[in-house]
Amino acid sequence: MARLTYASYLRIDELLALQVPQSNPAHHDELLFIIVHQVYELWFRQMLHEIEAAMKNLAAGDLLKTQKNFRRIHAIQRLIEQQVDVLETMTPQEFNAFREGLNPASGFQSSQFREIEFLCGAQKTSYLSFLEVTGAKRERLERRLSEPTLYDALKGLLQRRGFQVDSHDTLLAAFKSIYERSEELYDLYLLLEDFIEFDERFLLWRGRHVRMVERMIGMKPGTGGSLGVSYLEKTLSKKFFPELWEVRTELGTGY
Repeated sequence: MARLTYASYLRIDELLALQVPQSNPAHHDELLFIIVHQVYELWFRQMLHEIEAAMKNLAAGDLLKTQKNFRRIHAIQRLIEQQVDVLETMTPQEFNAFREGLNPASGFQSSQFREIEFLCGAQKTSYLSFLEVTGAKRERLERRLSEPTLYDALKGLLQRRGFQVDSHDTLLAAFKSIYERSEELYDLYLLLEDFIEFDERFLLWRGRHVRMVERMIGMKPGTGGSLGVSYLEKTLSKKFFPELWEVRTELGTGY
């Protein structure tokens, strides 16, 4: 058996062979575009790994380990937002020089990103029609649509701690109680703040992504047949945990 090295452990040769520009001759900036999006997919994989772990830790009632999962998730979220800065070192002219060759591929087709959305509660079967995936990937996505979500894991924990969470109103009341009794329920208070930060950082990343796309292509349709910025603008109001946002309006007031 060959001696393990840095290169063999990380499969560096295979990794560096995965950047295959489609433009001919290859455009200088296409390599950057490929690498940034491949890195996104790697971070999506780690994020899924951490979300699954957080759900298990919530089920076990281990909030310290859940907090560690969220700490890592938030760090990854900051990184994927900062990657927009790297993409924006391209000018519109440079991107448009190879953009047409990307059709019909589109970031809209990222199955891992859809998996994150499904796992966090945005379980819309209509998304499947846009994903050109079959076999095990398709089965995995379909399974995510029927599985409990991260939000379900939070509700389950709160229910075990004595809160009613079976409706919008009772969940809102539970959140309000935790915030108003934060000194007494500090572990739950911190947990809710991790959830809201998770949601907020996704919204911030979506916002950066939309503005970057508009900066690059204006209001032109996206590759893969999407409406481009017009579609992406609609995603800016997506919230995984809406009651956590709504409760802010109720804090400091009576019901």
